[in-house]
Amino acid sequence: MFSKAISCIPREMQAAAIFEAAVEVTQEIGKPVAPEIMVPLIAAKKELDILKAIIDRVGREVMEGAGVSVPYLVGTMIELPRAALRAGEIAETAEFFSFGTNDLTQTVFGLSRDDAASFMGAYQRLGILDHDPFMTLDVVGVGELVRIAVERGRATRPGLKLGICGEHGGDPASIRFCHAVGLDYVSCSPYRVPIARLAAAQAKLSGDHRDGTA
Repeated sequence: MFSKAISCIPREMQAAAIFEAAVEVTQEIGKPVAPEIMVPLIAAKKELDILKAIIDRVGREVMEGAGVSVPYLVGTMIELPRAALRAGEIAETAEFFSFGTNDLTQTVFGLSRDDAASFMGAYQRLGILDHDPFMTLDVVGVGELVRIAVERGRATRPGLKLGICGEHGGDPASIRFCHAVGLDYVSCSPYRVPIARLAAAQAKLSGDHRDGTA
C-alpha cells in the first residue's frame, strides 16, 4: 500500500521500492509481475492525480534504468464517505477500488472500533443495531455507500476492479453482500481465508441477485 501523505521524497522512495522489487522478480522468474499500487484514504480526485503522477514518473525511471518493463495498476482504497460519493470522478484516475470497510464503517458511524466495543453490546440489546457493524457489514448504511461507489465507479470505468479488505472480508453475511453488489474479490486475514472461500462459493452457487441485498 502506498502512503497518502503528499511529501515527494518519502513517496518516491516507496514507489521506487515497489518498482525495483517488481523488476527484480521479473528478471528472476523470466516473466513480468504486475504490482497493484493502492493509495489509501483518498477524499478527492486531485489527491490521487498528484500521487499517481509521482508513481508513474518513478515507475518509468526505474523501468528505463533497468531496461525492463512491468505492467502495473494504480488504485485507491475507498474509506471515506466523500470518496464513495465522488467515486465516478475518482475512477477517472483509479484503475481499481478496494473498499476499506473497517475505516469506512468508522467514518460513517463516527465511531472508533476500540471505543465502540464498550457500548456495542448495549446497542444490540436495545435494538439500536441488529449486529456489531465492525463484525458484519452494515448493508443499509455503509453498504449503501459501497453500492453507490460501485455504480458510479463502473459508470466511469466499466472494467473497474473492485474488492474489499478488512475483517468484513472474512464474514459470510458480508461476503454475500459483496457478491450481490458485484465486487470481484474479498481480502481478509489469513485465518479467515477458509471461511471466506466457502462463503464466496456459497454466494455464487446460491444465485444471489446482484441487487445489493444480503
